[in-house]
Parts: sequence; structure tokens; C-alpha cells
Amino acid sequence: MTSSTLMVQKKVISLTKPIIEEAITNLYCNKFPTSLCIADLGCSSGPNTLFAVLEVVTTLDRVGKKMGRQLPEIQVFLNDLPGNDFNTIFKSLPRFQKDLEKRMGAGAESCFINGAPGSFYGRLFPSKSLHFIHSSYSLQWLSQIPQGLESNKGNIYMANSSPPCVLKAYYEQFQTDFSMFLRCRSEELLEGGSMVLTFLGRRSEDPSTKECCYIWELLAVALNDMVAEGLIEEEKMDSFNIPQYTPSPAEVKCEVEKEGSFTISRLEVSEVNWNAYHGEFCPSDAHKDGGYNVAKLMRAVAEPLLVSHFGDGMIEEVFSRYQKIVADRMSREKTEFINVTVSMTKRG
Repeated sequence: MTSSTLMVQKKVISLTKPIIEEAITNLYCNKFPTSLCIADLGCSSGPNTLFAVLEVVTTLDRVGKKMGRQLPEIQVFLNDLPGNDFNTIFKSLPRFQKDLEKRMGAGAESCFINGAPGSFYGRLFPSKSLHFIHSSYSLQWLSQIPQGLESNKGNIYMANSSPPCVLKAYYEQFQTDFSMFLRCRSEELLEGGSMVLTFLGRRSEDPSTKECCYIWELLAVALNDMVAEGLIEEEKMDSFNIPQYTPSPAEVKCEVEKEGSFTISRLEVSEVNWNAYHGEFCPSDAHKDGGYNVAKLMRAVAEPLLVSHFGDGMIEEVFSRYQKIVADRMSREKTEFINVTVSMTKRG
């Protein structure tokens, strides 16, 4: 995972800290168990895997101390698909334990980490076994590429030029996936348990709006240029689509209310610049190059999808072109990722 990807994720997790703290405070007020089970869903395998856990566990400790309570034993489950590099995560646990000790002292010994491989679009844990669930920048990924995208020619995602049936297919896949996610989590969470979920999303009710689709549209520009030059087959391009849906707050709310097991306590929108180093002190000149940073970030996300569809022979050329296109647009426009964060509690 690149430093740009890590920086964006870190900023997003930091933005949601007050929401996580509020959810944990409410959890402590409702009940105070002797042991707490928490899960981080879609944890990936970079340094930020344990950064998210560190923030949640130290928040538990801080809130508990504020309320004059002793820290319960905490069992943390790290979840991602079976192909995730869990070995790398486990090798970094000694360093995580040291970071935890620095922040919490002896209380760090009460934290136990486990891996939980599997898709979060199915059951992962026993019934009524979890107190708190966290997920950041994972739930925008769909369980599969929607059916019926044959007419989305020249695009690799939802775009202004996508026919309505394409936008409908993407939305319906999101509805199917997120409602299944909520059903499974409602079985696994205890009554009064909480979830804080952050999606890559959008403010607008238009699913093809620039604020969520533009970054993929620019990758499509690079790919279409290569089709025009005979470097990529047109049929290959026309059959490539990204399995992602960036929901609006209203769409998230609609699915939660439809499923019926949860009460929403917070539903918020935030933004972070495409260039993760925007506004940061950068000792390296490379970090100041917005096009370079965004191309690296998107390569970390899109390369496995591109390689499995087109092969790896064209990757360097695609991202070299993409970097130039992105740098040009960023110099002329405001470019931001929009985040939708929802905090909810399991009903009694």
C-alpha cells in the first residue's frame, strides 16, 4: 500500500474520531461489560489496519477513565477477504503493542487481536457476540460487478454518458449488498451495540456526479486514448467496469431504515483532498506533485482489477498517462473525495 493511500485513510479515520468517541461513550453508558468484542471490517493489510484499531482501543480506554471505570478485556477481530495478507498484520503486532503501551500503560495487556477472514456480505461472527463494529473505506466496494452493464461503452464506472439502466444496475447492487451487510451485522451485534461505518460517497443525489465519478472518468480517458492508439482492444475496454458504488447520505439512511434493526445517531459528510499531502509539510518534492500522489493512490486501488482484466503489460503506460491527466485537472479544479459516515445502534 502506498504512502498516499495510507495518508488518505489516516485522514479519514482521524476525521471520524469524534463520532467513534460518541458511539463508545453511549455504549459505556448503556452497559459496561467485563469484556468487549469489537470488529474492524475490511481492514486491509497496511500500517493503517492497526492505526484504526489503535484509535478505537485508546478511545475505549480514555472514555472508560473519564467515567471512572476500569478497562474491560478487549477482543479485536480484524476482517478482510481470505486473500488479504493477514501474516503481515500479525508480524506488526509487537510494534502495535508498544504503541498501545505508550498510550495506555498496563491496560495494553487487556487487548487481544484475532483475524477473521471472509466476506462481510455474509455472516462472520456468532449471534449476539459483538459490542462495536468499525469499517472505513470498504463498504463502497460491491460484492460483484453489477449485471447488465453492456451499454456502458467507453466508461469504466458510472459517468455522465452512462445510460440510466447502468446507474440503476449499480444502485440495485448496492441495495442488495448493503441490506445483506446490515442483516448479518444485526445478528452479530448485541442489543445496544454500535457501528461506525465510513463510505467513500457523495453529497449529491445524482450517482453520476463529478464528485464521486471524476477520478474514474480520468482513468477511462487514459484507457480510451490507448484504445484509439491500438494498445488496448476496444472489446476489452467495453467489458471493464469497476465494482464500486459511492452512496449519498440519503441512500445509506434509506437502507438502514428499510432493514429496521438499527437507530441512526449520526449521519455526516466530510471531505479530503485527492492529494493526501495537500496542506501538509512535505520534506520531499515528490509529495508536492499532486498528479503523482493521486496516480499512486489509484494504482494501489485499481491495479489488481486492471491486471486481471487486461494483463500486466499495459500497467506502466496507463498510470504514466493517468498521472499527467490528473495533474492537469488538479491544477485547474478543486478535487476532493467525499466521505459519508454513519453511526448507528442496534435496537432492543
